[in-house]
This record gives sequence, C-alpha cells and structure tokens, in this order.
Amino acid sequence: MDKALSGVKILDMSRVQAGPSCAQLLAFLGADVIKLEDTVGGDNTRWEQAHIDGVDSVYYTIFNNNKRAITLNLKTERGKQLFEKLVLWADVVLENFSKGVMERLGIGYSRLNEINPRVIHASIKGFGEYGPWSEYRSFEVAAQATGGAIASNGFADLPPIPSPIGAGDSGTGLHTAIGILAALRQRDNSGEGQHLEVSMQDGIVNLMRYRLIRSLSLGTPNDRPGDRGGRGIPMIFPCAPGGSDDYVMIHLAGALWETVLAVIGRADLIGDELYSTEEMRAERGDDVMEIVSGWTMQQDKYTAMEALAAAGVWCGAVISPEEVLSNEHLAVRDMVVDVDDPARGEYQMIGCPIKLDKSPVEVEPAPLYSEHTDDILTGLLDVPADELPDLREQGVIV
Repeated sequence: MDKALSGVKILDMSRVQAGPSCAQLLAFLGADVIKLEDTVGGDNTRWEQAHIDGVDSVYYTIFNNNKRAITLNLKTERGKQLFEKLVLWADVVLENFSKGVMERLGIGYSRLNEINPRVIHASIKGFGEYGPWSEYRSFEVAAQATGGAIASNGFADLPPIPSPIGAGDSGTGLHTAIGILAALRQRDNSGEGQHLEVSMQDGIVNLMRYRLIRSLSLGTPNDRPGDRGGRGIPMIFPCAPGGSDDYVMIHLAGALWETVLAVIGRADLIGDELYSTEEMRAERGDDVMEIVSGWTMQQDKYTAMEALAAAGVWCGAVISPEEVLSNEHLAVRDMVVDVDDPARGEYQMIGCPIKLDKSPVEVEPAPLYSEHTDDILTGLLDVPADELPDLREQGVIV
C-alpha cells in the first residue's frame, strides 16, 4: 500500500530537533528523507546525552527514524557538485542553519531555484529571516522566553519557568511540516517551488493564542496560575500515597463541578451557593482543594481518573515520563513502539501521532552516521563505485 507521501523526496540538512522532527514526521507519512550531514561527525545530537560510548544517543534516534543518511563536505567543489545533484532529485530542501549560512555556502534559495525551479526550500530560524532580531541565534528555551510562554508558566510569587515540552523546537517542526505540505500542494497547481520560512518565536506565539485572549480582550496582565487553572480554580489534586508525584488533574469548570461532587460522594454540596460559580470556586480555592482531595487521597491516580472520566469529567492521571513508556493505552495506539535495530539492539521509540488508515506507519531505526552514503551516490547519483575511495581520501565523504 502506498503511503500518503509516497514519491515526496526530502533533503534534510537540519540538525538537533526543530528540523529533524519535521522531516521525521514526513518520513513517517511516507516521504523519502535523506539526512545530509557534514564530514566531521554530523548531527551533534549523535553524541550529546549519549549513555553508551560509541553508540548514537537517544537524543539523536528519537528525532531521526525512517531516514537515510549521507555525508558530504559542502566546502569542496566535488561535494557541491554532488549536493546539486541531490537538489535536482529533491522536492524539498530543509535546513535550520543560522541566518546567512546557506548563502555563504553558495546554496541559498536563489541558487537552489536555479538548480531546480520546482524545489521547495524550507528554512527554520530562531527569529526568522527579517526583523530587528533576525541575526540572533535561538534554541528551545529562548523561543519560549521571547514568545510569551515562560512568562505565563509557574507560580505568581516565584520566577517564571520554561515548559518541558518541545514547543519551541518540535512545535516549529510541526509548523514547518504544515508549510511544506501547503507548498507541495501549491506546486501541484503552479509547477513552481518556493521559499518558506518558520521562526521559532513565531511558532511559540501561535501556540500561545489561548493565553493571549485576556491580553487581547482586556489588556490586563496574565497572572501565572501555578497548579491552578487559568480561572484560578485548583486542577491538580494529590492521590493516595504512592510516590511524590501521585496526582490527578480534574477540570472543575461549569457543570463539571456538580458531576465531580456526585462522584466523590459530596452530593450535599450540589447547589451550595458558596461554590455555585467559577468565580466563587476560585475565591475559595483552598476549600475546593480540601473537598476534592479528601476523596482523591483515598484513591490511586488511575482509579480516580477512571471513576471521574466514566462520568464525563475532563481529567487525567498525572503520568510521569517514565510511566508514559509503559502506558498500556499508548502502547495499543503505537505511540510507544519497539524498534529492532541490528546495530544498536532493540530499543523503545515514540511512534507517529497521526493515524491514517491508508498510510500505516512502521517505525524504522534512525540511520547510522553516513550509513547510506555509498548506496545513494552509486544508486541515486550515478557515481561510479570505483570513485568512492577517492572521494573518501579527498574528504568529500566519510
């Protein structure tokens, strides 16, 4: 069965997280992704946070499944020639270099367009390619800081804190993937490629739209809510002692308050005017915490979640990252999968969150450094096999 993106060819020059996460998602959906790395070690995530000497780190493998890998030295004339042949092959060239790097290499969009007018150049930058901050470099936490996310997170009486999710990097990757798909669709009609760019700061601002409602409507500051919801009502409740992180999240907005009271055996409070509105429940947040936690402290978090969810309450057991990897529901949905890797041994990996019934995903191992260089050069670019030793000796490939 053909995958949704069968026939789409992506040259992935990106590294670390934002670009690789974008290319990996498209690879899951069937695109043929070639990861292009330099000849001095490649993507630095291969060794950053590595827990076994000489083996690619999970930091690398978690963002690079389902790709092929090639090395090229783009500072050599032969390396540039081979790169240009890859551009002729590609539908998309993806990169997240600092501003100006592609131009200094002589392969900015104007040159890519000369080589292949149909190619789409997808560029990820910290602050975009224009604007007062466009020369600045960025990364996950800087993007969260400048996009409003950090200022919105934490407790009001303590310094703000970043979110642990990859909103700046992987969130940018998702935005870029959408842009690539849009550009491919437009090319179907026009026959022409184009340049697209996504700023990490812009991506955070887009993800912050809900928290900007108050700023846009009332112009008043957004207080950091801590462990309470945006309306100041408690949301995180302790459960029966089973560890320091045994909690359940319960949404008490609107009529859900009365449903919760019925489930937890406090029907006596249904209709009580002291808690009849969200504003009153926020004002009496400590009392609400005591009422609800009186029940949750007698349950484990999964029992509490199942009882409340069955009654239609929006809730969730507060699952640790480690528990995510052993969660039965996620396993059934192929979000945590086992990858059979002959080089690294079997390991757990995160699956594809997009489920298409006509484009099933099989998570394949991330490529080893330069693993497919010879195959790509000889099979795709028609380089004679007897030229490969010379290319290695000249430092064009590894």
